[in-house]
Amino acid sequence: MHSSSSAPARRDTLIARTGLLYFPLALVARLPFAMGVVGVLTLLVSVRGSVEIAGLGSAMVGIASAMFGPLVGAAADRYGQRPTLLAAACVNSAALGLLAWVAYSPLPSPAVFASAFLVGASVPQTSPMSRSRLVTIVQRELPAARRPRTISTVLAYESAADEIIFVFGPVIVGLLATTMGAWAPIAGAAALTLVFVTAFALHRTGVDAKSPEERAATLAPASELARPSLLVVVVGIFAVGMVFGTTLTSLTAFMQARGAAESAGLFYGVMGVGSAILAISVALFSPRFTLRYRWLVFALCIVAGEAILSSAGRAGSGVGIVAAGLAVTGVGIGPLLVTLYGFGSARSPEGRSATVMTMLGSGIMLGQSLAAAVTGAVAEELGAGAAMVLPLCAGLVVVLAGLINWLLTPRGAR
Repeated sequence: MHSSSSAPARRDTLIARTGLLYFPLALVARLPFAMGVVGVLTLLVSVRGSVEIAGLGSAMVGIASAMFGPLVGAAADRYGQRPTLLAAACVNSAALGLLAWVAYSPLPSPAVFASAFLVGASVPQTSPMSRSRLVTIVQRELPAARRPRTISTVLAYESAADEIIFVFGPVIVGLLATTMGAWAPIAGAAALTLVFVTAFALHRTGVDAKSPEERAATLAPASELARPSLLVVVVGIFAVGMVFGTTLTSLTAFMQARGAAESAGLFYGVMGVGSAILAISVALFSPRFTLRYRWLVFALCIVAGEAILSSAGRAGSGVGIVAAGLAVTGVGIGPLLVTLYGFGSARSPEGRSATVMTMLGSGIMLGQSLAAAVTGAVAEELGAGAAMVLPLCAGLVVVLAGLINWLLTPRGAR
């Protein structure tokens, strides 16, 4: 009697639908992008000998990914994830190889920037695709009573996975570059893309292409993506990207002024690790703590943390104040990202899940790239103290977007 009742329960889990192999596969498949941005920076600094060229090349990767990411997501919604990811993996691997060849060649800087742009434009968008897959499986195949908690858990796991990858990706780049050469991180990213993104594409959870008739019946018009309730989520996650870009760049400038620029990544890890831990905890929150409350609460945590960070810049304080500010910011970042992806999932038009998830992922990248460029210019012209005020400004934009979302979200909506 016990075994017969427990068997259906086991079949009603997400893992029963995906298999255990899915999660490590999806984790490794998103590693190449985390390696790519830092790998491009490392390669160009080493080969071209210019921090300016390296910074612009790395920014090209992020900006191109942000521009073309939603198009890749739209292609996945229209033609299926499998063919979209397979095509992107092949093009991206070739683009990484091209970038390495151009970097070592005598070709001028514009050729470097063009190849870096191609790398960013062809990123397979594994992370948004994984979110879309899991949310779709939960919404279509799990019992209705279990869907809200399971989706919350899925989005918490996915955000934590992203944080982990973006903490350890640069570490892997550093190890490969120091042991094998500046070319190794790019070659490694190309190989991982070809092997693991292909395996991710072919996994049984891959969303198949739909017939024209099915698309007509299940694909909402593209105009549905312009609804204010969805656009405010994109603005919110863009502002979180601004927090990332301003924080890392101003922190680097602060540590450089102290003669320890190479330790900026270690301090930034304080925010990343705390953010990942808190992101996982979101699955334990009470349903009464609704998403619109969470946005404002965790946005205020970010503002508090960045206020501490900016005070360190003004007062010339020690690194202890900086670490404290980053830790408090991390408390807000992880749960807020889960909240924003939760809003994105709930407000996705029918059949547009991959498009929405890539819009959100691209929003982070674009906010980070643009904010890093602006913060670097401010640090160069006005000093590290002025640059460390910008993360606080970015945090206030997150709060403002949260207030607008509060007005757009019906009372009692979960």
